[in-house]
Amino acid sequence: MKTRNFLASSILGLIALLSACKSGSGSSQATIAVIPKGTTHIYWKSVEAGAKKAAAELGVNVTFIGPQKEDDRSQQIDLVTNQSLLCDAIVLAPLDATALRDVAQQTANQGKPVVIIDSALADSSSFITSFVATDNREGGRLAARRLAEVLGGKGKVMMLRYMQGSASTTEREEGFLEEIKKSPEIEVVSENQYGGATASQAQDSATNLLQSQMDGAELKVQGIYCPNQTTTYGMLQALQGKALAGKVKFVGFDCDATFLDALKKGELHGTVLQDPVNMGYLGVKAAHSKLKGETVTPVIDTGATLVTPENISEPAIDALIKTQVP
Repeated sequence: MKTRNFLASSILGLIALLSACKSGSGSSQATIAVIPKGTTHIYWKSVEAGAKKAAAELGVNVTFIGPQKEDDRSQQIDLVTNQSLLCDAIVLAPLDATALRDVAQQTANQGKPVVIIDSALADSSSFITSFVATDNREGGRLAARRLAEVLGGKGKVMMLRYMQGSASTTEREEGFLEEIKKSPEIEVVSENQYGGATASQAQDSATNLLQSQMDGAELKVQGIYCPNQTTTYGMLQALQGKALAGKVKFVGFDCDATFLDALKKGELHGTVLQDPVNMGYLGVKAAHSKLKGETVTPVIDTGATLVTPENISEPAIDALIKTQVP
């Protein structure tokens, strides 16, 4: 009898949840699921803050739920599948440009808006509502211009990539390579090594990459670029571990408390910041507009800003940093 009562209450609970989420497209009670690449990093917490800001303004419900690890494609696919049954629209930051495509298209085929944020989804322009993100290729170009500037337009440089399948960082990497080639006296000596999904993996990869470019106690390269938070952090730790921090020009991407200290010490010469609050905010707004039957811009640029030791104290830069560093 207890088992039967438990099953009955579980079914009733599921029906109630479905009813709460199926409140009707475009209504004030619409529910939008925001599915990031992860939930623990301050960057994603800022995306959540932006999403909830939009929800409060628009009078909609937002469910914010993501995978436990930022390389767990299977869990993210399951989350999209489940939330597409429960909610009216999906805002997704895909872990993999290809692996998440089918489940996103299946959601769109159900007549539910799919807004992609942060990182692009392959071959998706025909079914997604909008792509809301940093212009990642331009972000890579910003980093390249800064590195060329601090190198005086000459020297050997290397890049530590993030992870295969990540569209956002691939764009940053390719943008960097495109722009750095405009400086004919700069030579890229390593561009195909990957850091991995975690900071510890990135630190190990960075240490190995540095070791491959050592001539005795001297580093053979004068410049380094990393395209995201984990690779920048891992490289910074590796440089500090080898007493090389500050002896090489280093430009990264994203933000961390250690980056701010490194900028002030001259161990990091620039980092490109995104605007995660704006990304979450505009992602939810785009989904809501589609639910209301309004026209939505296919690509929405949320902005990229270069932070350097020279501008770190400016009020606008300080405000942006506070969205990404606790």
